[in-house]
Amino acid sequence: MQDLVRDWMIDLVVYIDPDSTVLEALSIMRRRYLYSLIVKISDEEKQYGIITSTDICDKIVARQQNPAKTKIRDIMTTPLKSVSPDLTIYECARVMSDYQVHHLPVVDEDGSIIGMISGPDFLVVAEALGHGDGDRQLR
Repeated sequence: MQDLVRDWMIDLVVYIDPDSTVLEALSIMRRRYLYSLIVKISDEEKQYGIITSTDICDKIVARQQNPAKTKIRDIMTTPLKSVSPDLTIYECARVMSDYQVHHLPVVDEDGSIIGMISGPDFLVVAEALGHGDGDRQLR
């Protein structure tokens, strides 16, 4: 059996409006222990962006910007890079490395976001690799 993204992704996807402030995003992220939020740009065309903890570090804290006055749309990343749930976990890791991203939405064939996979998920993947195929209890 191949290890697919669907086997490791988290199906919790939290959205935020592009006109919300970064302070609102910070509140959601801290309360829900998340390191990224999906920005819903358009429902009709399934257009999305993403805001991550790295964006907040690089574009708010390092530049001494006020998160209460900065809109999500001003620091989000778009267009969104995503992966299929049928991609192997190894191919997914290569996509993350090639694009230098740590958070990837998982999208179905219709372009709807069905989950997220991120850098910390790969800690568990690596641990499972170290235990070999016989130990599936880590999932």
